[in-house]
Amino acid sequence: MTKKLLFRTIIMSAGCALMVSACNNRAKIYAENDAILKNMDTTVKPGDDFFKYANGAWLKKNPIPAAYPSWGIGNVVEEELRDRLKKLNLDALKADAKKGTSTQKIGDFYYSGMDTLDIEQQGVNPLIPELDKIGQIKNISDLVDEFAHLQTIGVETPIACGVGQDAKNSDKNMLQLYQGGIGLPNRDYYFNTDLHSVAIRTDYQEKHLPIVFNLSGLSHNAAAAATKKTYELEKFLADSSRKLEDLRDPYHNYNKMPLAGLSKLTPAIDWKGTFKKMDYKNVDSVIVGQPEYYRALNKALTLFTIDDWKNYLRKNLVSAFASNLSKPFDTENFRFYGTVLYGVKEQLPRWKRVIDNENELMGEVLGQLFVKEYFPEKTKKRYVGLVEAMRASFKEHIEKLDWMSEPTKQKAYDKLAKVMPKVGYPDHWKDFSTLTIDRGPFVLNVMRANNFWHRFDANKLGKPVDRTEWDITPQTYNAYYNPSNNEIVLPAAQFMIPGFKDEDIDDAVVYGYAAASTIGHEMTHGFDDEGRQYDAKGNLKEWWQPQDSVKFAKRAQMLTDQFNGYSIYGQHVNGKATLGENIADLGGIVIGLDAFKKTDQYKEGKSINGLTPVQRFFLGYALGWLGQERKEALLSQILTNEHAPGFMRVNGPFTDVPEFYDAFHIKKGDKMWVDPDKRVEIW
Repeated sequence: MTKKLLFRTIIMSAGCALMVSACNNRAKIYAENDAILKNMDTTVKPGDDFFKYANGAWLKKNPIPAAYPSWGIGNVVEEELRDRLKKLNLDALKADAKKGTSTQKIGDFYYSGMDTLDIEQQGVNPLIPELDKIGQIKNISDLVDEFAHLQTIGVETPIACGVGQDAKNSDKNMLQLYQGGIGLPNRDYYFNTDLHSVAIRTDYQEKHLPIVFNLSGLSHNAAAAATKKTYELEKFLADSSRKLEDLRDPYHNYNKMPLAGLSKLTPAIDWKGTFKKMDYKNVDSVIVGQPEYYRALNKALTLFTIDDWKNYLRKNLVSAFASNLSKPFDTENFRFYGTVLYGVKEQLPRWKRVIDNENELMGEVLGQLFVKEYFPEKTKKRYVGLVEAMRASFKEHIEKLDWMSEPTKQKAYDKLAKVMPKVGYPDHWKDFSTLTIDRGPFVLNVMRANNFWHRFDANKLGKPVDRTEWDITPQTYNAYYNPSNNEIVLPAAQFMIPGFKDEDIDDAVVYGYAAASTIGHEMTHGFDDEGRQYDAKGNLKEWWQPQDSVKFAKRAQMLTDQFNGYSIYGQHVNGKATLGENIADLGGIVIGLDAFKKTDQYKEGKSINGLTPVQRFFLGYALGWLGQERKEALLSQILTNEHAPGFMRVNGPFTDVPEFYDAFHIKKGDKMWVDPDKRVEIW
């Protein structure tokens, strides 16, 4: 070899080495910026535990922080949102804003919430006028009047009510009454014999209630006596309250009656006068969700003494505002409702708690500023298009059903076509001009905001239903289906993947993360065991052929049985209570997968970082449930929530999807294998 040729060979070799190095660097950079790859734990077989395979590396690196009952992708999004909202608040504080403007209200709310010197000096003083009103109760008439008043400022009373659409006439707003009045998360905590329930109700009686009564001004002996009678009162109401699964039957929980019928149910209550005091005008009929609860309430009004009821309301008032009061109140409220119930070890920093309060009470004020800065039109356009892709896929699924008759299919097409999508943020914002916020006591700002929302709700009576209204803010990491409006509501924040720009996420991941787990999930709610009972206009009405309902119920029962078989820490999932969510999960996955099959990415079939398009779809879906929960939080969720734990919402429905088995080469003998004849197929 000549020197010239040798030199040329060296140069070429060096060039190739540089090119390989550059390619490797680009591959490394892309891998590091892959929304799913960095979360995976490939030491776990996908057929053994897909949730851990998809998310295990992230779970190992991200233990639950002490201030949280759980930690996952939703929390990370919320952290980003809080930082953004903090900036908006600090800017509002600095602004010389005119009184009554959104900027003034944001700044002053934040100021009052952060003014710990004033909050500590005030102690319980801001509540003394309300405690005095309770103290002046002399008889049942006074007591019910106080129920009415406390309801208007956001305090729990045995009369739980609000304005909502008539389930059988969705164009009409109706006053609706439902069960309430208890201090524990739901009725089962008063009766269940499992260790978790027993420990919580023991703490509630032996520690929490006595401390609350002491803080409210009662002596040690008086607090002990008040605790005993308050718990007896709540347990009495709980005994006539329906279980979680029974609250999901829309017909059973629809009991429309004239005011005279309600008075017959509860003769001790003057409902006409009570509703007037609650700002509900011209009420001639109501919908009662659980009549047996109100019969029990009527009995309780005489079974328990006026002093018993006064102490009960005293506790409810203090509990409603404990987190907005001085440290002793806040600390005990957190100890019980944070640590005991959900295992949380420490509180969030105060600024985060204030912003969470503000977001809950004045969310659309913040939302208007949020979307201008963080949700551009091109992003909205992507998800509007995704909704229509899912609608088209769902229609094709209905067409292919072999268990549904043609008459029912035709009505299903009509309902699907009329599902109204609300994407990103409202077209019209709520008017907060009548809400007064100042730099006075923080708890009074919260109370006034509660009253604003009560009046907003009450003002709907006698007016047409506003189908453009949102019940969630753009900066909320969540979504919902409203059967009475036949709508899916998809806030901007729900589509966020922390640390990534939307345009950098490939379709496979987006179709799993957003189309399947959110859009398809909410769309399927219109056709789950509860939502399917509402027609295209949102009315509770039979529109299925009877034989189709029977076939649906058989398939749904298979899913109920499947989830009844799942347990954690010895507690079984309630397959009946979680059925609607499980149907929506499974429907979202199969509809989303077929929608994805129409994309260019699927058709090209190119792998990214060693993962095929279909694998990336399933991993994208699992990303939506990335997270873990404390033992206490999981046990509380199983008792009180219609959603199964997140990891079950990945592993459970995936075992019913044939493409999942093919994509990850899952064989008989793998832990997630389910025989084909036992796999659930509904939509």
